[in-house]
Amino acid sequence: MKCPQCRHENGAGWKFCEQCGAALARACASCGGELSASARFCPACGTPAAAAPQARSAASAAYTPKHLAERILTSKAGLDGERKQVTVLFADLKGSMELLADRDPEEARAILDPVLERMMEAVHRYEGTVNQVMGDGIMALFGAPLAHEDHAVRACYAALRMQQSVREYAAGVQRSAGVPVQIRVGLNSGEVVVRSIGSDLRMDYTAVGQTTHLAARMEQMAMGGSILLTADTLRLAEDFVQVRPLGPAAVKGLAQPVDVYEAVGAGAAKFRFDARAIRGLTRFVGRAPELERLCTALERAGQGQGQVVALVGEPGVGKTRLFHEFTHSRRVAGWLILESGSVSYGKATAYLPLADPSEGLFPDRAA
Repeated sequence: MKCPQCRHENGAGWKFCEQCGAALARACASCGGELSASARFCPACGTPAAAAPQARSAASAAYTPKHLAERILTSKAGLDGERKQVTVLFADLKGSMELLADRDPEEARAILDPVLERMMEAVHRYEGTVNQVMGDGIMALFGAPLAHEDHAVRACYAALRMQQSVREYAAGVQRSAGVPVQIRVGLNSGEVVVRSIGSDLRMDYTAVGQTTHLAARMEQMAMGGSILLTADTLRLAEDFVQVRPLGPAAVKGLAQPVDVYEAVGAGAAKFRFDARAIRGLTRFVGRAPELERLCTALERAGQGQGQVVALVGEPGVGKTRLFHEFTHSRRVAGWLILESGSVSYGKATAYLPLADPSEGLFPDRAA
């Protein structure tokens, strides 16, 4: 199939161009089915094919939350042609053509739309950007146009969240309609070039090298209900996500096999310090006066005198390490320790710093 944007000849059945990442197949605006390049009407439901791109363009602003849309439009002026380190996410409904082929278009949309909504909700929760909606799936980026140093971690968490959300939705659909619903997700991290951002928030990215192409391949290789990621993504999200190595896999268009991993859950680390602690910390030296003041406050609290200690200092001086040493010392044996903190992707969750310690107090309720 020839790419309408760069004219590169791609393989049959491909959804995105391996050279520029542009969408290859058109999608019906009514039922979400794929349309051939010459189709004038959808073969599944009869909807005029010309309506598809107009409907998607008009709806593009609708699937970007207002708070993200404002930030994107504010920063878009300086983005054209800028290189970005990002994580690319592809997700689609496994076997959608077989699933929706014999159904009424309205019934098909009633099944498909909630899946897309759950995919996009997960992306937006971690401040990713959905830049393409292709019938039964989406393409999203983390790190552009909104820059995030932890873009790979956000993308992995978004993938895990959308799988969990769709599984919960699929259980109800299976009971009510007898329809199995599963999605597959692929992730890859690398460099892309931001080409343009339209006034309707539609975004067009061109991959430098094989970043987008490899992410799409991960999605195509994934089984229903699974998340596949490359070693480049794992290197940036290690300890924040649990993975199962699947070994090297041959990828069309690449000379060497690619190491593939399946994400199976969130990792033990929640903050960057946690990741360093898992790998092992250097010997703790100094800070004896500060540590003694913390111990004094602990003793007074044990005597019934409530204490509050605020530790203030420049970034990098060791505040987190000091508290880590204190809370892991023998002096706090027998004490209930509740930890909380703010994370970069937690802006969309109200009262998150209060919700985390509540789980420690009420574990049964949290479960």
